[in-house]
Amino acid sequence: MREGRAGRRAVIAIPYLWLLLFFMVPFAIVLKISFAETALGIPPFTPLIGPDDDGKTSLLASLANYRLIGDDFLYLRAYLNSLKFAAGATVCCLLIGYPLAYGIARAPRAWRGLLLMLVILPFWTSYLIRVYAWIGLLKGNGIINNLLIWAGLIGDPLPLLNNAFAVYLGLTYSYLPYMILPLYAQLEKLDPTLLEAAADLGCPPSRAFWNVTLPLSLPGIAAGCLLVFIPMVGEFVIPDLLGGPDTLMIGKVLWDEFFTNRDWPVASALAVSMLVLVVIPMALLRKHLGGGEAR
Repeated sequence: MREGRAGRRAVIAIPYLWLLLFFMVPFAIVLKISFAETALGIPPFTPLIGPDDDGKTSLLASLANYRLIGDDFLYLRAYLNSLKFAAGATVCCLLIGYPLAYGIARAPRAWRGLLLMLVILPFWTSYLIRVYAWIGLLKGNGIINNLLIWAGLIGDPLPLLNNAFAVYLGLTYSYLPYMILPLYAQLEKLDPTLLEAAADLGCPPSRAFWNVTLPLSLPGIAAGCLLVFIPMVGEFVIPDLLGGPDTLMIGKVLWDEFFTNRDWPVASALAVSMLVLVVIPMALLRKHLGGGEAR
């Protein structure tokens, strides 16, 4: 009995150890840097414990970086833009991913593996290459504009690149599989006899979907939205390559602060603020949905 408990505890400890090493420790380092001040040298920030003006060893932590973030509208605008793009692309992923997941879940069992493989297939290619491919598709002399001009549908190339449309398109394309997979997992395990019972009671298919299928798939919707929304907020590659210089998101601001301005304390404060303002509300929402499901 004791050996079995020890084995279970060891298995449970592995993911906790993973989170401790690769999430909590890096987060603690970033949190420490966020209270430091910028300095010329390596590393480019001051230590938190050192001699003060009187020569005594003391804590030199400061909230100046967080005050700067609150006072500068640039950071607030970047954060709001990130929320706007992430929320819009999450809705697009849900509107596209739900019918796809529903179709896969209702397809013959022999076809489901192939259809899921087609959903996962883009992951076999580098993420950066897939984003670069959209540049070739969307640019003024790209494939899409050339096809539209050749078909006589337009006379001049459409501005499909370096704007908000390209960012929404890139985010939706890149994160769509993360929406489809949890939705499929939830829809696939739904009991089909519930729909049969609804049909026997005279419920039309559309009403059965809204009253039976959709409510039972809410945990999958919540999981999919969390999986795509949170990483979208901090996305850097897509707005930088597809959105152009006028598309400001918090990921781009973080990159500039870390590598262009070499202001690690401000960048760390931005990262901590983004984590608190995004992850904690999402975690509370997930806990609330989980509690509702348990009841």
